Amino acid sequence: MLASRIFIKLPLVACVSAPTVGRGVATCLRPKVSVVVPALRYASQPSRIAAKRAAKSKTLKEMAATPADGSAISVGRGALAGAAAVGIGALCYYGLGMSKDVGALERAAMWPDYVRERVQSTYAYFGVGIASTAASAIAISRNPAIMARMMPKSWVGALGMMGLVMCSGFICMSVPYTEGVLGGKQLAWLAHSGLLGAVLAPMTLLGGQLLIRAAWYTAGVVGGLSCVAACAPSEKFLYIGGPLAMGLGVVIAASIGGMFFAPTTALGSGLYAISTYGGLILFSGFLLYDTQLIMKRAETYPIMPQRPYDPINAAMGIYMDTVNIFIRIAMILSNSSGGRRK
Repeated sequence: MLASRIFIKLPLVACVSAPTVGRGVATCLRPKVSVVVPALRYASQPSRIAAKRAAKSKTLKEMAATPADGSAISVGRGALAGAAAVGIGALCYYGLGMSKDVGALERAAMWPDYVRERVQSTYAYFGVGIASTAASAIAISRNPAIMARMMPKSWVGALGMMGLVMCSGFICMSVPYTEGVLGGKQLAWLAHSGLLGAVLAPMTLLGGQLLIRAAWYTAGVVGGLSCVAACAPSEKFLYIGGPLAMGLGVVIAASIGGMFFAPTTALGSGLYAISTYGGLILFSGFLLYDTQLIMKRAETYPIMPQRPYDPINAAMGIYMDTVNIFIRIAMILSNSSGGRRK
């Protein structure tokens, strides 16, 4: 019995101690190693692949839901500060006459009367559009019933309002202009600017003091950039239309993407920074471009054309630039510590 127990135990001992006993015992272990180990290896491969796939998918989800750490906002503020420094430097450079080229303001001294009238009428309609937008927003903010309907309940409603404003703008630009009378073009311009004011009416919930500050800051930005465009050479900023168009596509994509991602996540915070800070820089560049485009069109438009010069279409660019600059300044102020105290 004891011998049988020892016999029974010997194969186990031999197999366990095979690496230290010798080659003969290792030979008896080969069938076990060659059968068991590959089976375990092949059986573990699907589980390893599944684990890797699960880890990758989990990582992608975590990337979209990672909490924001404020780095995107810091980068946006730094880019905005750099753009402001460049703008101030350009104003000093061109305003002091350090450029060798003839500036647009110097060319304006040689304009004939009809060119001056075109530029003046363009900025007059620009002022009318801004006043109509502000009046419409204030009037709707004082009517709770209409105010509740103008607040979109979902991203579908927001996109619908954006599409409605775009359609009204296209209609306004397609109506022919008539001089000296209150025609369909002028009414379409008032309707478009009033509709945009109605869409912006929910911004009055940010507070009157904050919006007044945003309006003053917008006036300073628009005035400063207009001076830069006027002092710079007449076609200096007309060459940046292509890069501005590409940047506009990026800002629009970021604005739409921000509807689907919360700003408290890293991805949502990055999209918000692109839409807000990047959009402010972008539309500041558009204001430089559109200001010089107004002067260029006023100079080169024929004197006796089939259709008269259209100052409303010419003012559409700087009008939309100003509105977008105001919106982004108000958003920045509302998210700052001063805006929260208000």
